[in-house]
Amino acid sequence: MSKVQTQIKSLAKNLASLAGKLEKLSTQVGAATKAAGGKKKRVAKAGKKAKAATKKKGAAKKAPTSGKDTVLDNVMDVIVKSRAGANIASLREKTGLESRQLSNALYKLSKKGQIKTVSRGVYVKA
Repeated sequence: MSKVQTQIKSLAKNLASLAGKLEKLSTQVGAATKAAGGKKKRVAKAGKKAKAATKKKGAAKKAPTSGKDTVLDNVMDVIVKSRAGANIASLREKTGLESRQLSNALYKLSKKGQIKTVSRGVYVKA
């Protein structure tokens, strides 16, 4: 048991030493940031802008609005105008939505009870 206790004491000393070194580095970084006139903040903001631009690149295109306010309104409008029901391909073509957006819209409309499924991939007004 004494062997374990000595190892614990050794680890505690090492941790205390590392904590001291970390404090020194922290103060040095703080001093360097002040000396640079807050460049660190500017760099962080630039990094956030770059991330936002990257996210925008991969984002899906917005659906063309045909006088409607929301994606759900656009999808519902196409379904209502179709006589025999609207299938996935026609919905995608007429709304300009990506697959995931269309799937989410159809799910929400069906949960609200505004549409129902006639057959797989064909939707009509409820």
